[in-house]
Amino acid sequence: MIRESSKTILVIEDDAITRNLFLDSLEAEGFVTIGAENGQVGIRQAEENLPDLVICDLLMPVMDGYSVLTQLRQNPLTAIIPFIFLTASNSKASMRTGMELGADDYLSKPATVDELLKAISIRLEKQSLLKSWYSQNSHQVSPKVSEFPATLGNSELIFPKISHLQKVFDYIEAHYHQGITLSDVAEAVGYSPAYLTNQVSKQTGKSVNTWIVKRRMAEACSLLKSTNLTIEEIATKIGYQNSCHFSRQFSHHHKLSPTLWRKQNQLLQVSASANLKFLKSRSQLTNPVSC
Repeated sequence: MIRESSKTILVIEDDAITRNLFLDSLEAEGFVTIGAENGQVGIRQAEENLPDLVICDLLMPVMDGYSVLTQLRQNPLTAIIPFIFLTASNSKASMRTGMELGADDYLSKPATVDELLKAISIRLEKQSLLKSWYSQNSHQVSPKVSEFPATLGNSELIFPKISHLQKVFDYIEAHYHQGITLSDVAEAVGYSPAYLTNQVSKQTGKSVNTWIVKRRMAEACSLLKSTNLTIEEIATKIGYQNSCHFSRQFSHHHKLSPTLWRKQNQLLQVSASANLKFLKSRSQLTNPVSC
């Protein structure tokens, strides 16, 4: 069981007896603990301290657990913190709602200290494995946009190969040129936007919107390099309603405007083509074809 002193647990529970029991038990196991008597205080504590895990009661005055979870998942700083619901309600509907919002686990009251410690250990170990995996594979799953091959149909080289996110990337691939957003992708794959954001960020280190932009940028490079379409036409073709917005995003990713990028890369293409023609003509001169 993970008992590192560096691991901080936030317990959001309006019942003082239950809250203090959990805090004392976790401290005895070597955890750093933070207590919050309601949801508003809990959110503030989470944003200020960025704990390694949050345990939150579902039914509380001021702000319920669903609202706490939703707000934490919408903040990039707290979006991927493991979150365990603690509630007297064990109905399938309430569990489903919690999981759709991005909860990692669900403990029913009355929960023993051993059950709580086991749930915490499992979530922290899983989080540690995910961080370790991503640090070792980040160079494979999130290449820089400038390194993407500007070739139509190379989407498999853009998106990471993660089986349970395949539907997400398939939808982006099929619809990126239609101006889709996070909400569109979430609805298509059957998740809430907050839950999908949490899952994609956990697995790839990037948001859904970032992957949409990456796909559009790859296609923009291809069109700039291989066609004579105007910047406005390219922007429209890859899902932008405003060509200025497209130009700003392109410049941010490539450190060059679309026009300058096109000139630079088309010159390279012309130069390579000229060299190839020269080599072919030279070969024909040195090796004439006999009739």
